[in-house]
Parts: sequence; structure tokens; C-alpha cells
Amino acid sequence: MTILAIDWSTIGVKALQFILSFSILVTLHEMGHYFPAKWFKCRVEKFYLFFNPWFSLGKKQIGETEYGIGWIPFGGYVKISGMMDESMDKEQMKLPPQPHEFRSKKAWQRLIIMIGGVVVNVVLAIVIFIGIMWVWGEEFIPPQKAVYGLHANKIGKEIGLLEGDNIIAVAGKPLENINTVEAEIVLNEASNLTVIRQGKPMQINLPSDIVRKLNKNKLDSFVSVRFPFLVDSIPKETEIKGALLQKGDKIIAFNNKSVNYFNDYMDAKIGLKDTITTIVALRNAKDTITSTIKVNKEGRTFLGYASPDKVLGTTVKHYSFTQSIPAGFNKCFQTLDRYIIGLKQLFTGKAKASESLGSVISIGNTFPGVWDWQRFWTLTGIFSIILAFMNILPIPALDGGHALFTLVEMITGKKPSDKFMEVAQTIGMVLLLGLMAYALGLDVWRIFK
Repeated sequence: MTILAIDWSTIGVKALQFILSFSILVTLHEMGHYFPAKWFKCRVEKFYLFFNPWFSLGKKQIGETEYGIGWIPFGGYVKISGMMDESMDKEQMKLPPQPHEFRSKKAWQRLIIMIGGVVVNVVLAIVIFIGIMWVWGEEFIPPQKAVYGLHANKIGKEIGLLEGDNIIAVAGKPLENINTVEAEIVLNEASNLTVIRQGKPMQINLPSDIVRKLNKNKLDSFVSVRFPFLVDSIPKETEIKGALLQKGDKIIAFNNKSVNYFNDYMDAKIGLKDTITTIVALRNAKDTITSTIKVNKEGRTFLGYASPDKVLGTTVKHYSFTQSIPAGFNKCFQTLDRYIIGLKQLFTGKAKASESLGSVISIGNTFPGVWDWQRFWTLTGIFSIILAFMNILPIPALDGGHALFTLVEMITGKKPSDKFMEVAQTIGMVLLLGLMAYALGLDVWRIFK
């Protein structure tokens, strides 16, 4: 990989979407702590989006609170007086408790302050999914519309899939969306697929390590839907000589290789860089158009194609506002359930941390290379419910750890000492920072690998 081979415009769009999404999630999460703290008369010293060790990108003092933006996009924080948190302000904790401090408040008030961020993230996720269902509904390609069948990628060929097979069921459960095959296999730990091959149904047994393989490949390299390459646009970056292509032309050959489907074009393009090659198209199903086209140093022609959604057609489920409410709730908690299953597979060996974990680089890369509001809000909703779940885990330094200690206090009537909270916070911070460094290291390794 070289710096010149990186598509910086795509990375820029991904980065902007990630920053906007993460800013929304972190800001609202911290507001979930901020407002209850103010309601219970706690002094809030700082409210920060992102972390700001040594310096801030910007800050402003308003009343007793300093509002600012840090430079490390791993989260954010609200510094509440008298609370052992990310700031690790040990000097303040040595002084006698003051009425405006967190540690002076009743246990139930402290509990509400601590779980406020998690509650906000859960509510935000539900609202986002309700909005998605209401505005866009659900659009997908069902197996019935995959009339050309599927293209078997690396893992697909390994398990016995053939070109043109069409998957209609996973572990006996009818498949609704052709693009969720991999996810259905992983989540259900499926042992077989039902496919239509040459018009007849048959069963393909899956190997015992299929879940680990799919997790390792980020649910990629399995199957993709086949569709003909229909020209959709010819950007100015596309360098064509000879007969000019038009929208609607069907590509039938590239680099002297036959092209029946888009995946054939991608295969024919492998290894081509900084060269001029032939491209043949069929117009109006009768006229053959032959041209030459430039493949640049990154292996791109920039030729736009009609997406499989446009070529094959989709099924759309529309929801009224009242229908979108239960649908949104269901989608939200389905997402949480899938995330928990993924964590379970880490502990059962069906997924490896070194293959599945990722940092902000992996998270940012999930956003599309073009601005897509539906995809943006879908990912924001997913990350919101995941953020809520991760924060409620009973780990010191997380909201769940503080909440657990507070619940123990409410049950036993004994409050943990400030020294205990200091040690627990330190241990939790070391664990979290270590995990974050490990995940970041994995992403950097994957980039250079």
C-alpha cells in the first residue's frame, strides 16, 4: 500500500460522517450525566466532547462550567465536583465533602446521575430506529429478485457454492434479504444453507469453523449478488477513446475477457494499473460498441454502473408513524441482541479478538464513501445502543461500575471509601486504555498488512 493509492476523498467523507455521528452520541451521552447533576445541585466543572490531555482545540467558561472540545476522539466527559472519574482528581477527594459535590448526594441521586448517559443512548437509539422506519422503511433485495443468482467469493467456493446458486434459507429459516446471508449464518451459528441450483433446491452443509471465518473477514468474502454491468454514468475522470459509451449500455467484455456480470468485470480488472485496455458494450440489445478505456494507477476506470438495487429491483416495507414505533423498538433490540451474540462468540472461540476487534479506524470505515443519510442514521443508531450496553457493564471506570458500587451501597448501607473508588477507577482506566491501545494497534497492523 502507498499513500498515493489511498482514495483521500472517500476517506474524507467517511471521516466526516464518523465525527458527526460520534459527536452526536458523545454529546448526548454526557448530557445524560450533566442535567441530572445540575438538577441535584452538583457543581459541573467541565463538559468536554473528546478527551483533552495537555490542551484543548477550543474551550469557553460559562458560569461554573468549562465547555470544550478535545483532540482525542475516543469519547468525552463531564467532570462533576467530588466524583472520582476520568480526571483522577485525587487532591479534591482529600478535602472534606462539600454540599455541591457528587459524593455528598444521596445514593439514589448519584445512581440517576451515573446511569443518565446510558438511558439517553438507549432512548436515542430507539428514536433513531423509529425515524428510519417511518422515513425510509426497509428496502432490500429478496432472493426471488436475484434472478441471476449469486457470485461465490472465496469462502463461498470453499463450502461448495457454485456460480448462479441462489440461497433461499439459512438453517431452515427462509431468507428475506439476500444481503444478510453472512449475518444470519453468524448470528444463528447456522449449520446448513438451502440453495436453488439449476432450478432445484438442495442443502449445503457448513463447516464448523464458518462463523470464525466470517468474523475474521468482517462478514465479507462469501457471496455477492450477480447483476449485469449497465453503464449509469461516465464521469469526467473516465478516459474513453473510440465509440463513446452511453447510459444504459451493457458491458460484455473488458480487457479481452468476457463479461456477463459485474463480478466478471471486477475479475478482469484485477492487476490492471496505469494502462489502456479495450471495453466492449452492447447497446439496445443489438449494437456492439468497442472503445478503449484508461485504468489509472489505482486500478480505477471511474465508469459508473447501475447498482443491483436498480437492476434487479427491491422490496420495500413502508411504515406509518404508529407502525414505525414497534418496528423501531424491535430493530433497536434486535441490534443489541446481535451485538451480545457477537461478544458471546468471542468467549466461546467462534470469533477471535485479534480478528474481530477494531478501534475508531474500523468504526469510521463502516461509513460509506459517499454521504448517505439513511446509512448514517442507521450506523448512529447501532453505535448508540452498543455504547449504552458497553457503558452499563459493571467495570470500574465505566458508568456501570459506578452504578454497581452505588447499588451495593443502597443494599448494604455501606458506602465504598474514597480510597477504594480511587483504586477501582485506576484499575478500570488501565484496562480500558489497554484495550483501546490493543484495538488501535490491530487496526494499524491491518492497514500495513
